[in-house]
Amino acid sequence: MEKLFKLKEHGTDVKTEVIAGATTFLSMVYILAVNPGMLAAAGMDSAGVFTATAVSAAIASLFMAFFANYPVALASGMGLNAYFAFTVCGDLAAKGVTDPWKIALAAVLAEGIVFVLLSLCNFREKLVNDVPANLKYAITAGIGLFITLIGLKGAGIVIGDASTLVNLGSFSSPQVVLALVGLIIVAVLYHFNIKGYILIGILVTWGLGMIAEATGWYVVDPEAGVYSLFPSFSGASFIPAKPALFEFDFAWIADNIIQFIVIVFSFLYVDLFDTVGTLIGVASKGNLLDEDGNLPRAKGALMADACGTIVGACIGTSTVTSYVESSAGVANGGRTGLTAVTAAVLFIVALFFSPIFLAIPSFATAPALVWVGLLMIGAVRNMHFDGDIADVVGGFLALIMMPFTYSIANGIMFGILAWVILKVLTGKVKDIPVVMWIAAILFGLRVATLIMQQTA
Repeated sequence: MEKLFKLKEHGTDVKTEVIAGATTFLSMVYILAVNPGMLAAAGMDSAGVFTATAVSAAIASLFMAFFANYPVALASGMGLNAYFAFTVCGDLAAKGVTDPWKIALAAVLAEGIVFVLLSLCNFREKLVNDVPANLKYAITAGIGLFITLIGLKGAGIVIGDASTLVNLGSFSSPQVVLALVGLIIVAVLYHFNIKGYILIGILVTWGLGMIAEATGWYVVDPEAGVYSLFPSFSGASFIPAKPALFEFDFAWIADNIIQFIVIVFSFLYVDLFDTVGTLIGVASKGNLLDEDGNLPRAKGALMADACGTIVGACIGTSTVTSYVESSAGVANGGRTGLTAVTAAVLFIVALFFSPIFLAIPSFATAPALVWVGLLMIGAVRNMHFDGDIADVVGGFLALIMMPFTYSIANGIMFGILAWVILKVLTGKVKDIPVVMWIAAILFGLRVATLIMQQTA
């Protein structure tokens, strides 16, 4: 282990890495429940998607461990799967296309191949390393707010409201109460420096939920999306279902090449900048950036992400990407690829014990996400809110637009565009790295496509 992952050099040990990997896994295991249902809406077999989601997550996380030695786990990305199912497949189905998911999978495959090429020519690595310092810290803090919102929403603490956009959830809800109790538990464990405090918090919150169900406070109502917290093995098969292997429709692509390119670009855009933002945020939280604020071994990390996407497409799932929930493991001491290996092993285990893992509710992982958000927002202390106006405004927009638009990529888009535009308008064109020009042009094209879509 020492030779493979250089544990001593990173100030960690096997036990810490394994606990961190388990914490990361439990923070992102919800994808095994969400993704099959999401892609089933596109016409795919949910059991096969479950297998593909778990296997691709394991393989991609192993890529990250051995290509870059980073404590980052990967899986089918949230947001990207919604785009896959409801935008791409929904539009194609409305036009009478049979099995539109085969076209969407081909687009994911093409996206992965393009990412490999971009990684080989160092574009993605330079993008990670040439982002200005204020933007990097803003991205870290913004991701903290974003995953806090994910956790609060998952527990029902924050709910949608037609009048005020968001509102406070009901305190008569056991999910809300248990999530808040879980957060207090995590805070107390942290205060007493208990190893594995985030993982313990998740498991204790889940346990309290089962007690609430047994006493009748937590009422199971599948029609309302409230499921039993006790693992159910009745009629469950422990043999993984066959995924959709190499199910691509290239015939349609040949006749609709322009439309296909637009689909690929959309996948490319979201995955590219979500990945960059996630890697910067997680690496910053784990003190993995070098003295210049750059990400060492960025090429390996980005290549792992790209190869994971290709594998995912070949076995039948939407875009595989680096998970911001890896921050939970990093906050718990994860510093090397052994954390990612642990998460990968648990994804394989989940194939055979899916009833157990799928029983962990979102309100039990909410305290972990909120706590990590608290830790990551601390990066705002390193931001400068005076001096160069491009750094100030660019960083501020990157920080606020992630939670307010519910997208890491949108936050980066606003931050980079504002930074480049203000550099130009203040006569500092020479200070703009080439890679930032390229990123700004890509985002400009993205804005143009959004305008065309909204006015069509």
